[in-house]
Amino acid sequence: MENPAARSRLHAPAKRAPAPPKTRTKPEPDTAEKRPRGRPRKTLDERDDGNRRVELVNTAARLFRKKGFDATSTRDIAAAVGMHSGSPFYHFKSKGALLHAVMEEGMRSAIQRQAAALQPAKPVPDATAQLRLLVRNHFDVLLGPGSDFIPVMLYESRSITARQRALLAKLQNDYEAVWEPVLEALARAGQLKGPVKLARLLMFGALNWSVQWFDAKKPATLDDLTDAAMALFIHSPAQEKVAPRKALP
Repeated sequence: MENPAARSRLHAPAKRAPAPPKTRTKPEPDTAEKRPRGRPRKTLDERDDGNRRVELVNTAARLFRKKGFDATSTRDIAAAVGMHSGSPFYHFKSKGALLHAVMEEGMRSAIQRQAAALQPAKPVPDATAQLRLLVRNHFDVLLGPGSDFIPVMLYESRSITARQRALLAKLQNDYEAVWEPVLEALARAGQLKGPVKLARLLMFGALNWSVQWFDAKKPATLDDLTDAAMALFIHSPAQEKVAPRKALP
């Protein structure tokens, strides 16, 4: 007699052998070169924003003063600092933005130099001595070493935007505000030749115009210019002793 248990084992489906464990394979590296998007990557020189930016501003100031803004191209500036012709645009959006940076740097530097020149001394100088310090320092800003920035600001302002001019005007006001109390003190002492506001405007107009005619190769020094400017705008004790000339009929 057939064993039912044996018959059930005979007809039972055979057990499948366990599948070998799957091994994870790393995806093949994508050797296809991806196409760069946007601007190409900056070189090391171009990424050195600090030094290269300063070099660009200094060189642009020199070329803008020598050749004029319109006659100076970004290619000229790039060549002067050893860059590719398009590299300045990694640092500045346009030639106009570079011009504004030159002017802004000039005003910030002038403010710092003026503050250093007026560091309190012992004894504290009187108003006349303070004005002499201001005038002498201003001539140094205009005509001394590294003096390309302010002349560019004075004579190329038509090439920047109204907003940029407004930003520079604030810095210029900060610079000139230091002169006001000194001139007011001289006016109270009767030594200033003219009302304070007009005297300040005329004084800066005369001093700034020196960039057009001063020649460092000629005998006059910045100290000589300072003496002449002081004589033009300030009554000295020696002048008070001189009898005034009679007015012509």
